Amino acid sequence: MSLDFQQFRNQLLSTADVLDVVRERVELRRNGTRWVGRCPFHNEKTASFGVTPAMQIFKCFGCGAGGNAIDFVMRYDDMTFWEACKMLAERYGIPLPARSPDNDPKTKTRAGIYEAHEIAQRLYRAALQSPIGAQAREYLQRRGVTPEIAEEFGLGLSDRGGLGLTRKLQQEGFTPDQLLQTGLVGQREGGGGFYDRFRGRLMFPIQNEQGKVIGYGGRALGDDDQPKYLNSPETELYRKSFVLYNLHRARKPMHEFGHAILVEGYMDVIGLAGGGVGESVASCGTALTDSQVRMIQRHTDNIIVNFDSDAAGVAAAERSIQILLREGIHIRVLELPGNVDPDEFIQESGAEAYRQLLARAPRYFHWMRDRLRQRCDMRSAEGRAEAVREILPFIRVLPDKFERAAVAAELAHDLSIDKALLLEQVKATHGASAPPARPARPRVQLPPNERVLLHHLLHSPEARQEGLPRLAELLERPGSERISSHAILAPLLDLGADFAYERLEERLSDRDKSLLASLIFADESSKVSESGDDNAVAQVLGCLDRLEQDLDRAAMDDLKVRIRSAEESGKIENALALSEELQRLARRDARRRSRPSD
Repeated sequence: MSLDFQQFRNQLLSTADVLDVVRERVELRRNGTRWVGRCPFHNEKTASFGVTPAMQIFKCFGCGAGGNAIDFVMRYDDMTFWEACKMLAERYGIPLPARSPDNDPKTKTRAGIYEAHEIAQRLYRAALQSPIGAQAREYLQRRGVTPEIAEEFGLGLSDRGGLGLTRKLQQEGFTPDQLLQTGLVGQREGGGGFYDRFRGRLMFPIQNEQGKVIGYGGRALGDDDQPKYLNSPETELYRKSFVLYNLHRARKPMHEFGHAILVEGYMDVIGLAGGGVGESVASCGTALTDSQVRMIQRHTDNIIVNFDSDAAGVAAAERSIQILLREGIHIRVLELPGNVDPDEFIQESGAEAYRQLLARAPRYFHWMRDRLRQRCDMRSAEGRAEAVREILPFIRVLPDKFERAAVAAELAHDLSIDKALLLEQVKATHGASAPPARPARPRVQLPPNERVLLHHLLHSPEARQEGLPRLAELLERPGSERISSHAILAPLLDLGADFAYERLEERLSDRDKSLLASLIFADESSKVSESGDDNAVAQVLGCLDRLEQDLDRAAMDDLKVRIRSAEESGKIENALALSEELQRLARRDARRRSRPSD
């Protein structure tokens, strides 16, 4: 790493406020000097994630994730180190260094895929607007997609001949390996050349949460073209299980309306957005995954499932509901009248009518109750037993035991099922599928005096300026290694008054890293925080006095043992010398105790 880049990185970290970066992506609430919320990197009901602006760090005590603003962007946005640096530099207006570490193979691969998709997007958009796009434009008009909405969603048309994009990429210098890495180009069997993966299809760009195109869904325009929808293969950028169509646009409406709408396909999303309902997302040609649910959960815990009412749509809804329940989502289910698709309904009836139905959408278990009444003969024992078998999976995945009991009791009543029997079955089956317990937050295992000392040394430059010289004297004394926090105090002293958290952390063992994070993110109700920072210097000097006293008393105890041993061995001169040292320490301890307390 060049000096220029090191200076750039330091400037970036001093400018890119970690709190601003995290709050753009995660809902946080203030708690004293820190901000807390639920971790975006794992599923949790109780907030164990925090940001400390004074240290410019984030930390999760559930999954262990932590670091600075660059680390957060890398993890949250699935970026390489250089990609995260570049994104933050552009965000904060910091010039990029003349020399940068973008020769990393992974970064170069990803940059090539981004570039290929930018080229493809220009070609596809131009083709849709050209004479050869007439059929595609007519299809969009029939589906109620205006030119403005088509432009907003970047819709396009792929070359029917199957070579247009391949040739363009080759002209731009893409090697055969790079062509295949994009997912936009295929290779003929036997190595006989390359071809466009998408041919003569209406193209739906799939974007990541930063709005960059990373893949495509292509819809066939002819009845003979199969499959009806063809999606990009997985690449270094596009992993289907970690992508939701339209999430980058839907985030703001999700916050505004307090919920997300989960639909089945691209046209459902586009139709709803065109009608004024922008908070919808869809999985990209795959069944819903836990990772996708957690992506939505970063923005809202409330999801309305609006799938088709046919058998395939109902089955997909039921599969999705089980996954949503496992992640602790509050679910409602919307079935549109007349078995129409969401985009058809909003085109015919408008956004206001759609939102009225959203407001009346039932909780998932009421929807399931009605489905079971239709499918099972609730008048017979066999029918009720079938209903129990069908509904158990939806109850047992609920993480909260009280909600499991409440839902089971209500459904038992509504379906005329024996309540005790249903609860017994729920208890019997829940143990195997219960979610793993969240790792306990590590406790700060230090004496109170050292906790206060470290708290102020970590948070207050003034306390470090005044306290580190005294600390240096203490750590030079024999026996100072017995101080409980010695492993943190010693490297803190080496770094000096202008230390950086990450430079301190990299010098610690895993155990001490955890201890350091626990100290920084200590609860505001703790004694450490109650001591206040206004008199941080006085607090630190008082703590150092007490540490010196502890060291003196430990030394006096050790001297007494050594004096007794010398006397028993007949080493009188040695015993006298040790006694003089003992008296010196005793006089210092007496003077210390005689000082008036503050």
